[in-house]
Amino acid sequence: MTHVYTVHPPRPRIAIFPKAEEEFGFPSAHTSPQAEELIHKALKRAGRANFSDLSFVPSLDRLLKAYAEEAHLSFFGRHATLCDLNRCLANLLRLDAAEEENPSILSRAIRKPVFITGMPRSASSFLHRLLSLDPGNIVPRCWQLLYPYPSRSRHLPLDLRKAQVALQLRLFQCLTPGLSGLHHLSADAPQECTDITAQVFQSLRFENTHRIPSYQDWIDRHGHHAAFRFHRRFLQHLDAQTPGRRWVLKSPDHVFCLEAIRAAYPDAVIVFLHRDPLSVVSSCARLAEALRRPFTNHLDPREVGHQVSARLVQAADHMMEAADHLPRILHLHYREVVAEPVAAVRRLYRHCGFELGAAAEQRMTAFLARPHRRRVRTQDFASFGLDAGALRDRFAAYVRHFAVPEEAVLGA
Repeated sequence: MTHVYTVHPPRPRIAIFPKAEEEFGFPSAHTSPQAEELIHKALKRAGRANFSDLSFVPSLDRLLKAYAEEAHLSFFGRHATLCDLNRCLANLLRLDAAEEENPSILSRAIRKPVFITGMPRSASSFLHRLLSLDPGNIVPRCWQLLYPYPSRSRHLPLDLRKAQVALQLRLFQCLTPGLSGLHHLSADAPQECTDITAQVFQSLRFENTHRIPSYQDWIDRHGHHAAFRFHRRFLQHLDAQTPGRRWVLKSPDHVFCLEAIRAAYPDAVIVFLHRDPLSVVSSCARLAEALRRPFTNHLDPREVGHQVSARLVQAADHMMEAADHLPRILHLHYREVVAEPVAAVRRLYRHCGFELGAAAEQRMTAFLARPHRRRVRTQDFASFGLDAGALRDRFAAYVRHFAVPEEAVLGA
């Protein structure tokens, strides 16, 4: 039996699908009033009676609880998280409406997608951008992930999604001085697909912008299979709008989701990028600190450093385990990608069984010929309560396992 919401008063309690209750172990009686209110208002705004799938409700509840109890949200943080949650709910309803209009969306085949992952700050964004220059490839863009469909408002007949996202990013950059030196933000840039799984509130993206340890502990225990079933559904919607090309996806967080990725995409190609962890730890900590600062009234750099370094150790352990048990993983090193990028692309294409056409190679070569500003990042371990020697010991097994060249560590 399917349970639905109604938008007509009197408003009933939320009823979660029986399947969702069984899978999440989260009875509907525990649904928070705030989650009910958000969902009810989203339905009312969209003029719809129900969601096609309510399995996102437990993860929304977990996230709301962590926001309330752990994140120390600032005034801006409260407003921004509310806008983000409302956007995700609106997107879910927009997907439902599109599927009703065109049920064939859910039968679209996503063949042999490429997932780039591994150690962060290891040229993954650079490689993702380079691969996007091949006309045979397609990558998710920032504006597409935030708004997969244009507004249906008769007052806004133009598709203003890209301009809207560009404005939002400019505002966020004003609130986070120095962010542009750590991470490039652009509405049209290839985007990490953790923003896809965020639509169902099951994403590692939330940990980067908020202090929410209970939510992160829950998602680690719960796993990512449901999130990547939705990931495939979301990608089918994008693919229906721009068909006929190979999907290339990227996120360092994918190292925690490899089994779920393979379950959702059995023919997926996984690419690991490796780099000396000591060259990225404090950079990742600085990025997390910069991303969190506008959202919170309390920020402890030492806590951020501990959390980020512990997460990177976990990522290294996951990569070692995956390399021993999962097939068809390509391993690339940071130095070979930045020193000989086209050669790295050729190696990736050989591994995938793709052909690098002349037009694609010319576009990549032209892009590489342009002047590019190289960021020089000085490592600052002390500010985050970290010790370079202790970190070197914690990552020693990973460095040996993948023969990762050590880099000079400055400012240790």
